[in-house]
Parts: sequence; C-alpha cells; structure tokens
Amino acid sequence: MDVQLLTYLFVGASFALYIGIAIWSRAGSTKDFYVAGGGVHPAANGMATAADWMSAASFISMAGLIAYLGYDASVYLMGWTGGYVMLAMLLAPYLRKFGKFTVPDFIGDRYYSNIARTVAVICVIFVSFTYVAGQMRGVGIVFARFLEVDVNLGVVIGMVIVFFYAVLGGMKGITYTQVAQYCVLITAFIVPAVFLSIMMTGHVLPQTGLGATFVDAAGNDSGQYILDRLDGLLTDLGITPYTDGSQPMINVFFITAALMCGTAGLPHVIVRFFTVPRVRDARVSAGWALVFIALLYTTAPAVGVFARTNIIETVNETSYEEVPGWFKSWETVGLIGWLDKNDDGRVQMGPGAPFEGKPTFESGPLEEASTGSYGQRVVTNAPTDSANEVYIDRDIIVLANPEIGGLPAWVIALMAAGGVAAALSTAAGLLLVISAAVSHDLIKKQINPNLSEKGELLAARGAAAVAVVVAGYFGINPPGFVAQVVAFAFGLAASSFFPAILLGIFDKRMNREGAIVGMVLGLSFTFTYIVYTKFINTDPSIWWFGISPEGIGTLGMILHFVVAFVVSRATAAPPEHIQELVENVRVPRGAGVAHAH
Repeated sequence: MDVQLLTYLFVGASFALYIGIAIWSRAGSTKDFYVAGGGVHPAANGMATAADWMSAASFISMAGLIAYLGYDASVYLMGWTGGYVMLAMLLAPYLRKFGKFTVPDFIGDRYYSNIARTVAVICVIFVSFTYVAGQMRGVGIVFARFLEVDVNLGVVIGMVIVFFYAVLGGMKGITYTQVAQYCVLITAFIVPAVFLSIMMTGHVLPQTGLGATFVDAAGNDSGQYILDRLDGLLTDLGITPYTDGSQPMINVFFITAALMCGTAGLPHVIVRFFTVPRVRDARVSAGWALVFIALLYTTAPAVGVFARTNIIETVNETSYEEVPGWFKSWETVGLIGWLDKNDDGRVQMGPGAPFEGKPTFESGPLEEASTGSYGQRVVTNAPTDSANEVYIDRDIIVLANPEIGGLPAWVIALMAAGGVAAALSTAAGLLLVISAAVSHDLIKKQINPNLSEKGELLAARGAAAVAVVVAGYFGINPPGFVAQVVAFAFGLAASSFFPAILLGIFDKRMNREGAIVGMVLGLSFTFTYIVYTKFINTDPSIWWFGISPEGIGTLGMILHFVVAFVVSRATAAPPEHIQELVENVRVPRGAGVAHAH
C-alpha cells in the first residue's frame, strides 16, 4: 500500500473517530458546552489538556525550531513546560474553587466590574486569534503535503472539520475528542523518533539517543557523539555550531519568562481546570498534563538533532537528480526551494538565506511542469549574497522526518494523522474559549441578562462559527511561521491575563481600577511592540534592551504588575464582600466540590 493511500486511510479514520466522539458526547446544556458538565476525571482531563496545549507549534514546529536554532531553542522547552508547574501551583486550584466558566467570568466577578469583564473578553479574543492562526496554518501545511492540495485549501478543510465537532460538541465533545487526539499525536511523534534513534545511535529511547554516539548504516559505532557530529557538519558548512548559543542572556530570560507566564495565563488552558469535579482534582490534572506533555517535550530535542543531521548528510553536495524523494515532494508544495547559484546542478548548503523570503516559483507551487535546467522548480526571488542555495521551511521538519530517515510508509501516514490531530485539538479549544467569551461574558452577562439557556447555547455556537471563519483567514494569511505566531500569543497572555489573575487571587487590596489599567496597558504595550518590530521596522538594533518581540511580553507583564499595584493603592479598596471572597478562595480546606454558577 503506497504512502498516499495509507495517509488517506489514517487521516480519514482519525476524522471519523473525532466526529463520532463529538456526536456521542454533544453538549445538551451551557454547562456541558463550557465546562463539560464539570465531571471529567483528572487523568482524562490531563490528557485532554496536553492535547489542547500541544498544538501545531509543539508537534509540527518546535522540533523544527530546535533543529535550526539549536541551543537557542531551549527557551521554548523551558518556558512551555515550566509554565505548567506555575499553573498547577499558583492558579489552577484557586480558579477551580472560584467556580466560574471562563477567565473573563473570573475577572468580571473578582473585580466587580463589567468594564473589567469586557477588557478581559477583548484580551481573550486577541490572544486566542493570534494563537489559532498558527494552528490553522499548521493544518494547511499538513494537508498540503499529505493530501497534495494547496496550503490554503488545506486550511479550509481544517476549518470544516473543526467547525463540526467544536460547534456541535462544545467542551464536552472537545474534551473526549482531545483524549483521542492526544493518543494519535503522541504515537505519531514518538514512533518515528524511536525508529531514527535506533537507526542512528542504537538506542531505543530518543532521549538517551541524543547523548549517544553515532552508528553507521552497517551498525558500526563511530565513537563520535551525535551532537559532536552535527556540530562538525555545521562548522564545515560555515554555520554556527548547534550547541553554541547566539542569543544575549537577557533575551533568553525574557522569552522564557514570557512563555512560562503566558502558559499560566492562556485562557484555553485555564478553562480546562473548570471541567473537573473538585478543587484537588485541578492540581492533580495539572500533574497528569505535565507527565503527558513531557513525553513529547523530552523527545523533541532528539528529533531536531536527528533531522538536521540527516538533512545535511543526504542533501548537501548532492546533484538535484539524486536528491531524496521527500525533498522534491515538499518542493512541490512550496515549502522547500533550491536556487542553483553557481549552475553546477548540485544542491549546496551554507550560512545565510538562499533568497529573499520564502520561495516563489515561476510556475506556481502546485504546477506539475518544472522549468529549471536540472528539472527543479525555478525560484523567482532575487538571490542574496549568501552561498546557501536551499530554503527548508522549519515547519516541515517533524512532518518530513519519517521520509528523511527512510522509514516505512505507514509511519509517514501516521505522522500526517498526528500533525492534523495536534493542530485541530488546540484550534477547537481556542474557538470554544472565543465563543464562550462572546456568548457568556458579553451577551449573557452584559447585553441580554435575560437570555435563556437555549438562546445562550445558540449564541455560543454562532460565535464559534464566526470564529472558525476568522481563524481560517489568519491561517491563510499568517503573520509568521507557526511557533513564532504562537510565541506572540504567549507574550500577549503573559502581559494581560497572568498578572490580573495572580493579583486577583493573592492580593485582597487589588481593585477594579488597577486591574483594568494593568490589562489595557500590558496588552497595548506588548501588541504595539510586536507589530512595530515584526511588520514596520524589523531591524533588531531597535529592540529595547535587546529584547525580541517573542520576549517582550515579560516587560509588558512587569509594567502591568507595577501599574496595577500603584493604581490600586491610589484608589478605593475593593468592597468587603470581595475581600472575603478572595480570602475564601485561598483557604486550603476547600478541596470539596466547588459550586459553579
């Protein structure tokens, strides 16, 4: 059975499973739609949280970042896992005890203000749409290669699938769908990694293979550590060694902190802790989620190293006629490009960008006809001065890994199903958060308090439908590659939600004025900085204190904390009942069933 047929079979079977689960567990009430009825087992919730969390950025893009950034990519590993520890210790149990459906619900009630609630809704929409753009782009990339359609058509297919089970099932449908998606995506990620680890190092576990010596095709141990081998390959090409960091320490710190606090402030992750029966279960859920996430995150560095080593050894200095089939397959969908600068017919890698931006092709990415003198697709971008002739999109590294390593066809098909599962699971969770913010916190709580439960459920589904369309637009016109777009979302979450929630739990004196000013300032500052440095003036020399757009959320968060504290002390204290509420939320004995309203 060929790869194409197996891919259709694997992806089709996974879609049938997800849609079947959505029909079986469809929401019948707003509580089902928003928090799955509040009765999900902690282990199942941990698995669903892991799937919700391990998006296209984690599955598709993170190992690609590690493959190309090397040491500098450690910020993503530290930030995205460390944030869960912070979430489990500082936020999850207290928010569960508060017993609200959504983050804006908590903000609105804790800060006794509909203005605060509205600001929180705006923050949810900003953060979630930024995040979901990366997911839809990830779906498009998977479909483009494995279903052999245009990337934009792939995004549309993904929109239709997400629309079906997110709008029908709500949180109840999404939770059980995400349990299935986690099983698919973790199997798809680990199986190729194990194969490659055995082939390249003789170790079954990729985690230990990363620190092992290289084994050649005949099974002979070279005695050379695989990281030393990759460093040597890169040095020979004139590229910075893989294990050397080039980022200034301040930027490493700021990006890590932004990712960590952004994790703890992400609305679609926080809402997962409202779905368990008891306060204690919220903390247990976070522990399970960390275990399930660690399976992928401890494997990703090995995947990045294996892929980068294989790419250089199988592609560099090879004549175009003899390059591996995967190279031409991804070239067909426009995610690999080769510009023969010295007209020798050989594919040559080196430092620097091969041409301006991503490849643009003379005959269009999906045209069958090749027009180059060696059969390659002619790239029309103006060449740069670098010796590098090859562009490889970072987002394809994991998806192409089984092909790069020459693994069986069924492993390649499994990878396609895993990539789709990762992107769809997070996209569905984000769309639900957007729909809940609009229907529950905007329409029900402010515009029409007399809205019936049936009317609210209808509004939630309508909001989800609109959100799907907007998300699709951003997927077709993304502001960057997948993990980069997602990193921006974390910065926005860190600067807007994290301080407001943390102060709301631990500072009785924090009032609505401080929260509103802090959220507006934190979000505005971070968003403005990201837009300016990514789209208006992209020169890194203008970065404040050397802090990149991916790390600026930490500075926005610090501004939020300082301004909120100062404003709250300069204005009236919260009402007595709010201070009592905050005191009650922090009492440890509240491990019984919390009341959700």
